[in-house]
Amino acid sequence: MARVDQVSIDDISQGAYIPGDQVPLHRPDVTAPNFAAGTVPVHVAIVMDGNGRWANARGLPRTQGHRAGEFSLMDTIAGAVEAGVKVLSVYAFSTENWKRSPAEVKFLLGYSRSVIHRCRERLRDWNVRVLWSGREPKLWRSVVRELREAEALTAQCDGMVLNFCMNYGGQAEIVDAVRKIAQRAAAGEMKPSAISASTIERALYQPSLPPVDLFIRSGGEHRTSNFLLWQAAYAELMFVPEPWPEFDRRALWRCLSDFTRRDRRFGAAVDAVTGSSETT
Repeated sequence: MARVDQVSIDDISQGAYIPGDQVPLHRPDVTAPNFAAGTVPVHVAIVMDGNGRWANARGLPRTQGHRAGEFSLMDTIAGAVEAGVKVLSVYAFSTENWKRSPAEVKFLLGYSRSVIHRCRERLRDWNVRVLWSGREPKLWRSVVRELREAEALTAQCDGMVLNFCMNYGGQAEIVDAVRKIAQRAAAGEMKPSAISASTIERALYQPSLPPVDLFIRSGGEHRTSNFLLWQAAYAELMFVPEPWPEFDRRALWRCLSDFTRRDRRFGAAVDAVTGSSETT
């Protein structure tokens, strides 16, 4: 087991393991860019993909890739805090991941439980508030307990919010929201004609969180994989080649820098010749 101050971050690609609870908020070897005020995305969402392929490419079982990704998670969280991101949503385990082999599912759930338990005090020390998004049914009770305890431990933190998406699916979240609304309508508490986009937003798992501004997927694949479908409707999408074990705060900062150069119009457009604006 290696410590951050004993091994280069690049040595992770050679199999070095750095526990997440040993990752510092500020690393002496790297410095966050000086982003201009108002240019950093408020809400960043990340699909942490590529662990298994990274491990297999090195002759290792897929589970070793998930272990290596622990450092990437905590280092990316720290980098988001340093850059001034307000909300970071991470896709830890999807409703579709139950389709994987029983052995890998067992490892993912047990390892997620361990990471949450070991890192929650460090997150509290970083003033990070933990929220959990996902379905409780089918999820191990021990995992639910760790998630709830992390939420309770960090409830008074007023810095960045870490939205930990466990047993989460974007379609499942929308279905659950519609069910809540349908129950209210059936009970006569509201008229179907009164249902709006705001009604659905208030019924989502974490209605207080803002929309996703920047959606990042590691590992080279180009799809959103059912993650935060509603919240990411107008998100800027970035698909980076690095597999998750090779992603760290430096990779995050590169994405944030790219984001600052994006022209976000939210359906509006400006005619470059006439200067008139239109909304489409």
